[in-house]
Amino acid sequence: MTSLTHATVLVTGASGGLGKALVRAALDRGADRVYAASRTNTEWHDDRVVSLHVDLADAESVELLAAQTRDATVLVNNAAVFPRGDLLTADWDVVENTLETNLTGPLRLTRALAPSLRAAHGALVNINSVLSWLAVGKAHSVSKAGAWMATNALRLEFAPDGVQVLGVYPGPIDTPMQPGDDRSGMADPADVAAAIYDAVEAGDDELVYGPTAEKVHGALAAPVTALYPALASR
Repeated sequence: MTSLTHATVLVTGASGGLGKALVRAALDRGADRVYAASRTNTEWHDDRVVSLHVDLADAESVELLAAQTRDATVLVNNAAVFPRGDLLTADWDVVENTLETNLTGPLRLTRALAPSLRAAHGALVNINSVLSWLAVGKAHSVSKAGAWMATNALRLEFAPDGVQVLGVYPGPIDTPMQPGDDRSGMADPADVAAAIYDAVEAGDDELVYGPTAEKVHGALAAPVTALYPALASR
């Protein structure tokens, strides 16, 4: 388990709805410093927050971010993109950027910051998704499925060093990433952020958040048609 009190936290995707909530919640729990990294600048009006730029699809940008945050004790890989489009028809550049941003970039950042996480016996938090287990997100789902397995592998690799690895699998969250005007049934980002840090401080391995994620997670051992009923009519 890892305390947020006096922690130095790096949150990627900090300009988004959940990212902002994660930054604020870390401060509320007593973090000494929060690195808020994103592709767009956000004014935080708090001396404890250091705004940094990162493009996770750019290896040099990731390495620069790692060099600026070597004292991080908690890494929250939150940034993600969610393009719409099928794997067989979307522009390949879009598919490739999704994989780089959601999977390869976070893994590259984790590798770069592994020494500081090990030295602090800190925590790695990977914000994955219910779409790690459900293919409706197409390229996004592919990237998040990879992030799910990377999280499991990293947990095994970090275990001898006392680094906690938390995989987070929420259902729909009320953020700009979610399409449509109907926000009913979507979780409040502040509530999700609070649950994430509760899980960090409890030493948990996974957080499956919300009824949608719980339902999908529970169906993983069932036949494929449990998650994709349209296939039953083939």
